[in-house]
Amino acid sequence: MDSGSELEVETPQLLGRRQILTEFLEESPYDFITYLERATCHSELGYPDLAAGDAYRALLLIDEVRDEGFEYHYRALEALESRCEGRVPAILPELRAGDITKTMKALSLNNIAQDSALSEILDRASLQCYRCLSTSLLLCGCLKSSYGFCLRGLGIVPEDEDLLFKKEHIRSVARRKLSLKDDEIDINDLKDQGLVRREIYPWNEHEPDRFSQETLDFLNTELRAVASKCEVRVTELPTLYEVNGIGAIVGATNKQLGLFADTDITSGETILDEYSALTANNRLKESLCDSCSGVLPPLDANTTVVGCPDCDDTMFCNELCLERSADYHPAVCDKDIDTIAKDPDPKETPNALYLLLLARALAMAETKEVHPLELKEVKYIWGDFLPSAANAVPVGPDTPSPPVWTLPFSFASNISGPLHVLEKMDIDIFASVERYDLWIFNSLYAKFRGTASARVNLRDGRPEVAAVHPLWCLANHDCNPNVQWEWAGQMRLWCREKRCDGTKGGIKEGQEILNHYCDIELKVQDRREWAKGSLGGWCMCERCKREAQEEATNGIHAEEHKRETIKASLDG
Repeated sequence: MDSGSELEVETPQLLGRRQILTEFLEESPYDFITYLERATCHSELGYPDLAAGDAYRALLLIDEVRDEGFEYHYRALEALESRCEGRVPAILPELRAGDITKTMKALSLNNIAQDSALSEILDRASLQCYRCLSTSLLLCGCLKSSYGFCLRGLGIVPEDEDLLFKKEHIRSVARRKLSLKDDEIDINDLKDQGLVRREIYPWNEHEPDRFSQETLDFLNTELRAVASKCEVRVTELPTLYEVNGIGAIVGATNKQLGLFADTDITSGETILDEYSALTANNRLKESLCDSCSGVLPPLDANTTVVGCPDCDDTMFCNELCLERSADYHPAVCDKDIDTIAKDPDPKETPNALYLLLLARALAMAETKEVHPLELKEVKYIWGDFLPSAANAVPVGPDTPSPPVWTLPFSFASNISGPLHVLEKMDIDIFASVERYDLWIFNSLYAKFRGTASARVNLRDGRPEVAAVHPLWCLANHDCNPNVQWEWAGQMRLWCREKRCDGTKGGIKEGQEILNHYCDIELKVQDRREWAKGSLGGWCMCERCKREAQEEATNGIHAEEHKRETIKASLDG
């Protein structure tokens, strides 16, 4: 049996096991043993990011067992006791059955924190977490976090061969990529953002049929309120060029939703005017509306600015924005959440904005008491997902190299950051796995990465605000757009006077409305680098293909001219 066949046979079995473990976590949410077991299952399925997420929650629960003063101490201890009566969990093979039995008999007699046998169990379980975190984050490309967990594990068992091997491997990568000597390696110099799978997970039951008549009817009903001359239709787009060097088939297309004019639209005419509360800003002290992220009006005698009556320092443009904040604000009102991801290091600005968008989506889901992926603000957005099979990690010695994953990922943005947000919202991060599992965060990030718009601070030019406007982003990207947009509280879209190729503006009935998500003044290579980071592949619009061909042709001519010049010089 070849490696591909092995993967096809094993995957359904592993998915079934993952489902069983997930259901068990929903019934017994404080059981770190089950989290470790699901981490192993995720690793075998080829999801190292999800494995890292499970190992981290297991590590947090181990700390809960260890410290009697922690909130979930007794529930986590009870879960451990129920799993370990008379037997050693297979996930902890280095423990002896006698250690478990001795500990459980001592529970009613001794102070738990002082019981040496329990400490042995928790140390060994922690070591297992550190091994999984270090390995998984290394596979994701998060070297700094991987190295940090590796060192923490070696603090428990300094001679652990698995962690010593990973430590040396990471240091070797640092020496090679950073051109450093061994004694110059600083953990803070290591890369900490990697890439993971960008897909509709096999167990995701929340992704709608985006091309059904039911979906089109819903979206068009929503659209009529903000864009009376448009309608949502199914369309064909050129497939993004693969970033793994293989490339898309020439002329390949894929089905997507798009906006179309249902009547003629003239140059300069407003097409769409949309409000969204799915916004975020990363400045700690700025005069921005908490709801729409627009600049607050002046605080004078005639001001319309109003504050939240129940918490300090939360301000809104006017009564309407305060009213609209009821979609999310109750979940964060007076919850000390305002400082998370604010005033970040400049290189972390994009990640901070995406984390804050995620936080707003979680607040909306909690306020409305719905699953985050069921929010109408995100449900119908396409996250540039690839089929699961295209993301699968090959097994066996003779298989091709693994795929290039396309979803940006880091421990801080995807694992610890979202959990910190939930804790600030007074949400039990263990008992809410059905709504707030890591794959849900990743799915939201994938949708945001391809569709969120941003606004820069006029003083320093740094991105400070991001938003998702679910109807605006249905207009597909093209580097020769027929519309332009501005976001200032409301997202406004209007017909361009002239397109990039010099043709006159105006959109005829039945023509597709072509938006732009990047700076279209950039050169083709820069635009395609943006698309690779946000959409997962190179843009294949007509303008990009034409300009790329022109650059390639000019490069060939320049090289030929250079050779002729050198030859003439030598002949002379």
